[in-house]
Amino acid sequence: MSQSLDLSWGKVSQPLGVGIVGTGYAAKMRATALKADERSQLVAISGYTSASTIAFSQEFDVTVSASWTDLVQRPDIDLVVICTINRDHGQIARHALEHGKHVVVEYPLSLDPQEAESLITLAQEKNKLLHVEHIELLGGLHNAIKASLAAIGQVFYVRYVTFNPQHPASRKWTYQPSLFGFPLSGALSRLHRFTDLFGTVASVNCQNQYWEIEPDLYKACLCHTQLTFNNGILGESVYGKGEVFWQSENTFTLYGEQGTLIFTPEKGQLIQNDTIQTLEVASRRGLFVKDTQMVLDCLYQGTPLYITPEASLYSLKVAEAARQSSLSRQKYNLNP
Repeated sequence: MSQSLDLSWGKVSQPLGVGIVGTGYAAKMRATALKADERSQLVAISGYTSASTIAFSQEFDVTVSASWTDLVQRPDIDLVVICTINRDHGQIARHALEHGKHVVVEYPLSLDPQEAESLITLAQEKNKLLHVEHIELLGGLHNAIKASLAAIGQVFYVRYVTFNPQHPASRKWTYQPSLFGFPLSGALSRLHRFTDLFGTVASVNCQNQYWEIEPDLYKACLCHTQLTFNNGILGESVYGKGEVFWQSENTFTLYGEQGTLIFTPEKGQLIQNDTIQTLEVASRRGLFVKDTQMVLDCLYQGTPLYITPEASLYSLKVAEAARQSSLSRQKYNLNP
C-alpha cells in the first residue's frame, strides 16, 4: 500500500518538542530514545495512574501534565507519542491532530476501523504525520521470514501460534476487553505479519473464548482464526494468554511446495527433503529506538517510513472481520 501522506510539511523546529501519553514499557523505550537524540526534547508526559506517572517523571526528569488533553494543547509540543491503553488511542490522536500536532501511536490506531480511517483523512487534511508503530516489521523474525520465502517456492499454508501463560493472570488493562479490545485488534501484529507478507484477505472464520472473572475482566483468552487470502494462501492465527496455558509458544510455520520454514523469535529452520538448515534471526533489541529515529528522519528530512497508516488500517479491518465472525459464528467475507 502506497504512502499517501504528503511529506512536504517543511522544516520542523529544532529540537522537536515531544509529549508522551503513557508510562509503560513502550513509553519508557520512547523516552529513552527521544532523550538520546539531539533532534528531540521530551517536554511533558501524562499517565494513566498517578503513581506510575510520578515515577516516570522522576526517572526521565520530565514535566507531568495533569491530563492528556492538557498535554496535547501545550504550544511547546510538536509531536505527541501515544503509548496508553488501546481504548483511548483514537480519541487522543484526534485531539492531537486537531491541535496541529504530529502523532505517533502504538498499534492499534483505534479499536474502531471507521474511526481509524477518519483519523488518516484528518492527518492528511492537517498535513501532519500520523505514524502507527508496527515494530514487528523491523524485527529479525519478520525480516528472516521475508528473506527465506523464495526458498520454499509457492506458499500454500501458514500458521502463527503465540501462547503466553500467566500464573496468576494480570488484572491489568490488557485483560479487560473494554480497554484492550478484541484480542486480534489489541494484538494487531499477529494479523499484520500476515497481511504484510501475503496481501489482502478474502474471508475470515474466527472462534474466540474468554475465561471470565468479572464481566469486563478475564483470566485467559483463546482466539483461533482461519484466513483465506485472495492469492489462495490459507492462514491460521492462534493467539492465547492467561492462566489456562502452561507452555509458552511463539512459532511461525510456512508450508511451500518446495519446503517448509519454521521460525521462533530466536531462530529458524528450512526443511527440504531430508535436510534441515538453521537460519539466523537477528535480535529484537533496539526496535523502539529504530522506530523513533525513523520518525525523526521523516519529520526532518521527509524520509518515508517503513509502514503507512493505511496498511495498519487494513489489518485492523481484518481484525474487525474476525470479531464479527466470532460473534456470528459464521465466515466473514471481506471482498465486495
